[in-house]
Amino acid sequence: MNHSNIGHRNRGVILIAVFIATFMTSVEVTIVTTALPSIISELHGLAYQSWIMSAYLLTTAITTPIYGKLADTLGRRKVFQWGVTVFTIGSLLSGLSPSILFLIVARAIQGIGAGAVMPLTFTIIADIFSFEQRANVLALNNTAWGLSALVGPLIGGFLVDHLSWHWVFFVNVPLGIIVALLIWLGYQENIELKNQLIIDWLGIIWLAISLVSLLLGIQALDTLPLVAGSLLVVTIVATWLFLRHEKHFADPLISPKMFHSKTFTIQIITATILSGVLIGYQMYFPIWLQSLYRVSATTAGLVVTSSSIMWLVASFFVGKLIARFVPKQIAVTLIGVMLLSYLSLIFASQAFPVWAFYVIAMINGIGMGIVVSMNTILSQHLVPNEMVGSATSVLTLGRSLGQTVMAGVYGAILNLVIRLQLHGGITFSRVNNVISSKGAAVVANRSLIDPIILTALHMVFVGVVAMLVVVLVINILDPNKKIIR
Repeated sequence: MNHSNIGHRNRGVILIAVFIATFMTSVEVTIVTTALPSIISELHGLAYQSWIMSAYLLTTAITTPIYGKLADTLGRRKVFQWGVTVFTIGSLLSGLSPSILFLIVARAIQGIGAGAVMPLTFTIIADIFSFEQRANVLALNNTAWGLSALVGPLIGGFLVDHLSWHWVFFVNVPLGIIVALLIWLGYQENIELKNQLIIDWLGIIWLAISLVSLLLGIQALDTLPLVAGSLLVVTIVATWLFLRHEKHFADPLISPKMFHSKTFTIQIITATILSGVLIGYQMYFPIWLQSLYRVSATTAGLVVTSSSIMWLVASFFVGKLIARFVPKQIAVTLIGVMLLSYLSLIFASQAFPVWAFYVIAMINGIGMGIVVSMNTILSQHLVPNEMVGSATSVLTLGRSLGQTVMAGVYGAILNLVIRLQLHGGITFSRVNNVISSKGAAVVANRSLIDPIILTALHMVFVGVVAMLVVVLVINILDPNKKIIR
């Protein structure tokens, strides 16, 4: 790929498009969570409320590797344009939804678009910037993601209060049109594409079955354990069939050749597990602070914000660190520090200071900002040019799966540990009231309920620590002992 063929002006135009696209797809998650209560009450959709998020996540996860493959054969521009268009149409339909089922279908359409947009923003950056420049450009692009985490809930709250929940979706329509126009005008491709497109239909089917059964199984973990168990068996069988098929197929959806490099495989596994760790503190720090310290939702949310800010700042140092140190040294050091900070949570008493949560969140932000950005840059650099699209989509898929799967697992741990401790007339719904109340509600038996919640949160973070131990060991085993240039 010749990086110099694209002029500075065009690079600027493409970067703005990529920046807006990143913001648009990532703000989608934060902005919708704010509007969920009003959507559920207006469309009478409590029974289906989890599907408003799940439909989007499912179709994003299934389509991500397919688009990675298509981008390597049909070109980034066409596939990216298609993704942005479908995402924009999905946003418009979501805003126009007259019923909850219509909204779930529209969200699934949005996800089909997001599956192309999310990985291709990274692939386009890899195409138009050299390895040395990439770290800084990715850090710059991370600011769009960070911005969405900060302003998403604010925009969502404002739109719901002053207009209606429909505008939470409509706001993406003009953004989508701007991105499509910028890419159409400013992005001329000059990468060598494969001549023929062979669609790996069987690979797509096995992958879809394994992802759908995995995500549905995880959702059913704490309510329908038998259903969850059988769905996870389906996942294992479908994954095995998918891997066996990919080995023998001429032009596979996810090429096993990429994984011949152990260092590449380690980047993918690290990004997947760290995304699972990330969702742990994003969900449970606010719960911990609101239910046990009775702080307001805004104050509790600031803990997550402090981590996002450190993530942004830290990602600007990735380029310098990669140029100076072996990736393994960077990863092992930072994951080790994160592990120590989370260990303190397992033994935290009710007197554990609130400021300590901010410190742990900041350490987490620095560690993630550097390691996950490094995973992205290296996974693109360690594969041949014709596989950059696929490699990026595998990494993106890993990141979304890590978050989705672990969100379900942590929820199941929390509920299970709470149920195991119920005694003395304390019911699950009363514990639930303490966790979900706004801190103002006065609940009887706090002295009995608080320790139950604290123990359950301890066990959630035992899960987080276990994952950090696994990812630390995996990085220690990285055979690469050289600085990657």
